[in-house]
Amino acid sequence: MQLGRLATIVGAAMATLLIAGGMHTALSAHAGKAKVAAAKPGAQGSQQNGGPNEQVVGPIDTEAKHAFIIEDDTNTVLLDKGADERIPPASMSKIMTAYVVFNMLKEGHAKLDDDLPVSQEAWKTGGSKMFVPVGGRIKIDDLLRGMIVQSGNDACIVLAEGLAGSQSAFVDMMNDTAKKIGLKDSHFADVDGLPNPEHWMTARDLATLARDIIHQFPEYMHYFSEKDYGFNNINQGNRNPLLYKDIGADGMKTGHTDESGYSLLGTLKRGDRRVIEVLSGMSSMKMRAQEGERLAEWAFREFNDYTLFKAGDKIDDAEVWLGTDVKVPLVVDKDVVVTLSRKARKDMKVTVQYDKPVPAPIAKDKPIGKVVVTAGDMQPMEIPLLAGGDVPRMGAIGRMAMEAAHMIWGSRH
Repeated sequence: MQLGRLATIVGAAMATLLIAGGMHTALSAHAGKAKVAAAKPGAQGSQQNGGPNEQVVGPIDTEAKHAFIIEDDTNTVLLDKGADERIPPASMSKIMTAYVVFNMLKEGHAKLDDDLPVSQEAWKTGGSKMFVPVGGRIKIDDLLRGMIVQSGNDACIVLAEGLAGSQSAFVDMMNDTAKKIGLKDSHFADVDGLPNPEHWMTARDLATLARDIIHQFPEYMHYFSEKDYGFNNINQGNRNPLLYKDIGADGMKTGHTDESGYSLLGTLKRGDRRVIEVLSGMSSMKMRAQEGERLAEWAFREFNDYTLFKAGDKIDDAEVWLGTDVKVPLVVDKDVVVTLSRKARKDMKVTVQYDKPVPAPIAKDKPIGKVVVTAGDMQPMEIPLLAGGDVPRMGAIGRMAMEAAHMIWGSRH
């Protein structure tokens, strides 16, 4: 009994000693199992990256000259092969044209059943075609299918002229939109992706654009998964080879010119996971189909998403200085999900970091610290820790007693 009471007194006194310094608790997590281990005081995680977790992994290579694969939910990079090198996107850039149209529809500047006029310029456009009739009028709904499913260059021009007044005005909208949504190295010179030295994207930007469409315009995603479409008595199949395989593909676009080779922007969903892959510079349609399927299977097989915490979960208790409570719970305000390879999973560590103790008063939801997740070559992921409740400041008498205790114990330490 006396020992227990002594332990309580010592523990309370020690809480007054730890006024300065940081607190770091490491949790080695394995599929829901976690154990606490000491982390070095003062250890700092890397600064949080606003973009994807730059996890470049292998070993796997591809015949594609450029390849970029990400996990949609966590925006984690699974494969990076020249993702930031400029490439001619060919018809893959039509998803930028689609993005601008989707945005106009969503903002009420146009409607799917609006019909747009077909100019001589649109009718005579070369390359892949929807076969629009000169002088006719076509609904936006049909033009979107003609552009996305049939890859019609003529459909792109009808949309651009009808919605912006001219191709050049629509191209300006494409470039302005690209900046707004964070495409870091893309420049558009036309609406259809035909060769132009001033027209380029990167594999990373293509993946970013695809991810933005998925999350901003889910109501229009069905266009990308349609396998065929008939217009003007001509039926054409979607050129995306992944749509014809039972592997979860639901979009987005292919491209081909002599300059770019055969390319693919693919999106695939299995259960709660979605993978986005960009491949460029392949030598044949056959290689495009084979590499697209092979790399998608690799991504789903070798990686998985792991939920570490749910929104509102208490991660730890932070010690409070001069508060009416000696501790305040630390919580996360959103689900914490990480994408890891099988190899990296066993090395995963979750570290809690905050300056100890936290001075009162403390308001609920106030940022107090962070959780840092590390595993293998994955760039550290940082998640803010918030106060799980209010902790008022002690009254004057209580503060005097605590400060006196600190002076006494501090002098003996």
